[in-house]
Order: sequence, then C-alpha cells, then structure tokens
Amino acid sequence: MTQIEQARAGTITPEMEYVAKREDLTPELVRDEVARGRMVIPANKVHLTKKLEPMGIGIAAKCKINANIGNSAVTSDIATELDKLHMAVHYGADTVMDLSTGKNIDTIRAAIIDASPVPIGTVPIYQMLEELGGNIEDMRPQHFLDMVEHQAKQGVDYMTVHAGILYEHLHLTMNRVTGIVSRGGSLIAKWMMAHRKQNPLYESFEDLCDIMHAYDVTWSLGDSLRPGSIADASDEAQFAELDVLGDLTRRGWAKNTQVMVEGPGHVPMDQIDMNIKRQMKVCDEAPFYVLGPLTTDIAPGYDHITSAIGAALAGWSGAAMLCYVTPKEHLGLPDKEDVKQGVIAYKIAAHAADLARHRKGARDRDDALSKARFNFDWNEQFRLALDPETARRMHDETLPQDTFKSAHFCSMCGPKYCSMKITEEIRAMAEENGGVPSRAVEIPAGTAGA
Repeated sequence: MTQIEQARAGTITPEMEYVAKREDLTPELVRDEVARGRMVIPANKVHLTKKLEPMGIGIAAKCKINANIGNSAVTSDIATELDKLHMAVHYGADTVMDLSTGKNIDTIRAAIIDASPVPIGTVPIYQMLEELGGNIEDMRPQHFLDMVEHQAKQGVDYMTVHAGILYEHLHLTMNRVTGIVSRGGSLIAKWMMAHRKQNPLYESFEDLCDIMHAYDVTWSLGDSLRPGSIADASDEAQFAELDVLGDLTRRGWAKNTQVMVEGPGHVPMDQIDMNIKRQMKVCDEAPFYVLGPLTTDIAPGYDHITSAIGAALAGWSGAAMLCYVTPKEHLGLPDKEDVKQGVIAYKIAAHAADLARHRKGARDRDDALSKARFNFDWNEQFRLALDPETARRMHDETLPQDTFKSAHFCSMCGPKYCSMKITEEIRAMAEENGGVPSRAVEIPAGTAGA
C-alpha cells in the first residue's frame, strides 16, 4: 500500500512518524494531510531499504527546496555527480533531481540513489530519449511505460511526467516569446505534431498510475507550458495546462497515488501570489513545486538571485517546494560550486518563507544567531550560519588572528564605531545611573559624564 492509501485507512506509517518528528507536527496531522493529498512523502519502497530519510512536502510542513544535478551529453561522470549530490545535501537540499541526459545514465542514477539520504526525482523521458537515439518521433507509449517502471525499480522517489500538455494547447504557444521551454514538454509537443495525435502520456495515465502505485512513486506533474520569460507569464497556454493538471491530480488520487504539481518558472513579482492561489484552487491544494520563479530576465549569471526573490514570495504564498536555480541557469551545466550557490540562495528563500508564515520554531536559529552577534560570540555565529566556512573565511580575511574571535568589533566598524559595542556601553551607563528615564532630564551644566 502507498502512503496515501495507508493514511486514508487511518494508519500512521513509520515514515509518517519520522516526518512528524522532523517537522515538529503530530503524527495524526501528518497522516491526515497525506490522506487529504495536501502532503506527500516521496519514499519509493526500494529506496526505503537503503539510506532514505523520509520527508514531507506540503502546506503544513516547512518549505522545502530541490537541487537539480545530472550529466549532459557534453560533460560529467559518476564522481562529479556524487560530488554534486554531497554538496547539495550538505548545504540543505531536501530533495535532489537527477536530470542526466548523457551517457551512462543508469550507472550514475544507481550510485546517486545508493548514496542519497534525501528523495531522488527524475524526468524519465530523458533516459528514454537517450535509449531511442535522440529521436522522439520513434517513441511508442510502451517505451515510456517501460522506462517509468525501470526507474521505479531503481528506487526513484518521484518523477516528472509531462502528461498535462494536450494537442489542443499547442496553438497557444505559437506567439510566445520563448515558446515551450520545458525540455520534456517540448519533446512531447514535437511527438504530437509529428504524429498528429494526442499526448500518449495523457492517454496512458491510468497505466502509469499502476506503476507509480506498485512502488509508491510520487507524481510530479510536469509543467510543460510554464512561462520561460516574463513576457509569457500567466498566459492562456500556462493556465490551459494547469486545468488539465488539476484533473490529473484527482485521477492520481483516485488510484491511491501521491501527487504534487509543478509550477511556473518566470513570473513577475506582482503575479506570484495569484499563480500560487490559482494552482491551490485548481488542484485542490495538492503540493505546489515551483521552479524559481525568476522575477526578471536581465541577469544571466545571477539567476539564482533573481529566482530566489520569487521563490521566497512563492513560499510565503503557499508553495510547498522550491526548485533551485544556479548561477549557470540558461548558460551551462552547473558544477558543484554552482550547486552550492543555488542551494544556499534557496535555503534563504525557503527559510524567509517559513518566517513569513510563522512556522513553529522557524525563528529559533535567527534568534540564537542574533544573540551570538550581540554578544560578539564569533564562533557561535559561524556555527549557526547557513554556510559556516564562508562566514569564517570572510571574517578572517581582515582579522585572522584568534584574539579577534572574542573582539567586540569587526573590521567594518572597528573598535570606536561598533553600534553593538556602543549599546553595551549605554546599558552599562544606565545600570550605573539607576536605569534610563522615560523622558529627557536636563543635566546641570558641568556635570555631564561625571
């Protein structure tokens, strides 16, 4: 039985217990959210026999982040991908997607699943296309079904399947500035145009549900028609597909499979809240998993920043998981340093969203770090930082000696201009003088400072 199936039967599984402890929620609440479809626990039965530590994605849980790794036809190998995985997990990625599109995909994925304590996601059409020699026109529905089952047997916890793009949607993309930017979506669109037939993944949805159910693989319903530019945000094509994704969500639930829904990639700030609320309504509050969204298109090389702005707003509005963007987005295959930068940017975004939504315990680390900062406890500040190594390195660039780890100033202000040191002095003055009066009191001439 799947997690949602057991939750509907009133059972609290060990995975639900584990998620409840991680989230500081009651097991009963986790069970009820899973039963309702508002939370998913991506935990393939095969991966559960290995290192997987179950985690929950949903509106009742903390905002999660995903990191994408994977090779390409141009570069990368097993060691490189494992380095990326370790970097992502070390800095706090909650899930990792293997988006490999090059050679040796099976071996790379097997190594990733064996090594990963977090859920692993894939886009099965990539490997299927590689095995077909790159010709999507040669695909038959059974090719895709076989690949989904193959990856499920490997232990993949959730899969992006582009079942929501329909033949009748294609004309809506013709005047878009950036067309169809989803790789999987564009491949299915090309297949439909070549064969003049309906999306075979849509027509095979029940068969796919049977495979997902057998291994408890979570659906990540792909956003084939997500906007790839600010100019295309919130257009008719995007929302036409969203309506189909809402229908597929309910069909997936009817087959006792867990479902989350993917969302837009480029959205201006003023449209983000509307997009999140619309998805929640159309898809009956199934967890929303958004790419970014990027709030502007003018910053190649810094898109981890432009997208983290949108991600924080999306999380605040109710997105359950944020798919990171790295500095290399739109420019190249990210290396492990790009993975680190993307994860850090998105941990900030997700944490900011949890603070804005007043999640229980979300502010504890902020308060602890603020206290350490005021007490000039530099080592504790480094320990509590999202990236302790970078925080320490930056401090050491100007004040490397150990004695400065207890100094009551930093190199920006120095000993005379540090506001916190001055605040300490003000408080000492107040204690010496019996406190601070509630209003100004005139001090006799010649006695100031006495």
